[in-house]
Amino acid sequence: MNENKIDEARLEEVIDHEVGARHATGIAAYVVIALCLGWALFQLSIAGIVTLDALRSRVVHLAFAMALAFLVFPARKKSPRSYIPWYDWLLATIAVVAVMYLVYDYKEIQSRPGAPIFIDLMFGGIGMILLLEATRRALGPALTIVAGVFMTYSFLGPVLPDIIGHRGYSLRRVIDHQFLTTEGIFGVPLGVSTAYVFLFVLFGAMLERAGAGKYFIDVAYSLLGRFRGGPAKAAILASGFTGMVNGSSIANTVTTGTFTIPLMKKVGYPPEKAAAIEVAASTDGQLMPPIMGAAAFIIAEFLGITYFEVVKAAFIPAVAGYLTLFYISHLEALKLGIKPAPKNEIPKFWPTFTGGLHFLIPVFALVYSLLILRQSPIASVFTAILILMTIMVIQAPLVAMRKGECVKHAFLKVFTGIFNGLVGGSRNMVAIAVATAVAGIIVGTVTLTGFGLRVVEVVELLSMGSFPLMLFITAIACLILGMGLPTTATYIVMATLTAPVIVTLGADAGFAVPLIAAHLFVFYFGILADDTPPVGLCAYAGAAIAGADPIKTGLQSFYYDLRDSIMPFMFITNTEILLIGVDSVPRGIMVFVMTVLGMWAFTSALQGHAISWLNWGERLILLGVTFLMLNPVLFNFYYELADPYIYAFGGLLIFGVIVARQWFNKPQEPVVAV
Repeated sequence: MNENKIDEARLEEVIDHEVGARHATGIAAYVVIALCLGWALFQLSIAGIVTLDALRSRVVHLAFAMALAFLVFPARKKSPRSYIPWYDWLLATIAVVAVMYLVYDYKEIQSRPGAPIFIDLMFGGIGMILLLEATRRALGPALTIVAGVFMTYSFLGPVLPDIIGHRGYSLRRVIDHQFLTTEGIFGVPLGVSTAYVFLFVLFGAMLERAGAGKYFIDVAYSLLGRFRGGPAKAAILASGFTGMVNGSSIANTVTTGTFTIPLMKKVGYPPEKAAAIEVAASTDGQLMPPIMGAAAFIIAEFLGITYFEVVKAAFIPAVAGYLTLFYISHLEALKLGIKPAPKNEIPKFWPTFTGGLHFLIPVFALVYSLLILRQSPIASVFTAILILMTIMVIQAPLVAMRKGECVKHAFLKVFTGIFNGLVGGSRNMVAIAVATAVAGIIVGTVTLTGFGLRVVEVVELLSMGSFPLMLFITAIACLILGMGLPTTATYIVMATLTAPVIVTLGADAGFAVPLIAAHLFVFYFGILADDTPPVGLCAYAGAAIAGADPIKTGLQSFYYDLRDSIMPFMFITNTEILLIGVDSVPRGIMVFVMTVLGMWAFTSALQGHAISWLNWGERLILLGVTFLMLNPVLFNFYYELADPYIYAFGGLLIFGVIVARQWFNKPQEPVVAV
């Protein structure tokens, strides 16, 4: 393969996996577009215009998602792509009827809780089967199999070993619990998808249609392109910007990577490393507030805490992770002897920055409303979408008049962009909506059977009571499960099953683990699975752009993401990293600085480089420094100090000595990696 050419076929396959591989023509295309537009308008209406109760909102939300899943995702890879077969039309129709039955007979169903009649069970059974099939099409077999195993567990309790057995439930009881209540399919995960996630995905899609994605890339490159390894740093910054508002690692990779990966290769990064830096940056977009790949809202709902508390806890780990990725890109540039890009190839910063300031207005309005005014996420993103639409409508004719172009055509282009943004946002949501719905089956099984209590016993048995081993087992389980599931589904499953285990066994080991720390722990490792071979669709997208081997790209990006793998182990016991118990700004700043520098020490140890190459002794010392700076609480168990962060300052001193020694002994010429 020519490494300078984008593998269009492979890239298209990854994108199709994300938003649907079928691109029908004729009347079928208009029906799909109408459904997408109708879904977007419905979500906007219940956010700011129409009042609708939670259950019916979730039902309509899922009906749109299931209909589109059957229409845009073919049954098999060899199924038709240019038209929709009759059986998919039939399945989509039956799915909508089965789900919408809950709205049609709403009052009667509510009047007979726990006593479903035959027609309730019939539509419930059909709806559940078709939901599993829609999930298989949109997300592959993994989540479908997991949900199927949990449903089977509901029936087989009496024949299972005592440690995981239960009394067993009838088909009638399972369908009633999973489909006719808000404990299963229509529970918290789908509720978050309905109320919050759709609007944020829509906002991200409309920003992209408006041209904000290109603006973020241009600003990042104009600001950082002049530094050593500038294109890599620009990729990280641009992915951080876009990740804040779209929360999709694949979309991030495709959006920013098509520009930044070729630039990185041009200045000297090997294809696998260029792709891996973009993949690592895009994966971290799901850790960045305010969206966090939808997890911020689900965590808040699960724990019954405010959205602001979730964002506050996630802030230091997310920002420290991005700053450490900047450091990694700089170390790679040093090792490869990469020079800054020529100044004449870099756009000027201020003209580039001011040329798209209007794109920052809705983003600023969103962040200000969420974090300063503390308004609800629904109200905040709804307002941001309206502001964005208004800016798009005002900007186009003004630009057209300034350039002497036709104002009518400018208006037409704007409304076409808004229309495409609404349709694109809906199409991006199909897989997320069905994933959260089918994840509800898993949550419903746990609440029905009490499986969560049995998981505590099983994990305690496997870990032999060791808290660190239990954390390691949980991390591996998240990585394995996350290889086949989307991040949101992985988080829901693992948070339901293992987050309570972390808290319980942590208490037994003498650590008071806050629930939010346990939930963020499983969330982090679910995200790391996004670029873990052999699946890692995000790595496949980056490799397709770079003309690189996807497995090597996945391994390289996972190596870069090891910095994120150590962070959850640290904040489980040192909860100050999550700003828990931090009651002053100076203390928060100190924790932030120590966290960043501790991760830099860890990165230098892994990369074997700081100012120049490190010997093995220095690398081992830096691993110790990492623990001193990131988790001084552990050392306080052995020799208690009034403030454990005195240990962190000791680690900082050692790190400083090693860097200073390298500075004074650095070679005259760049050391190029072999």
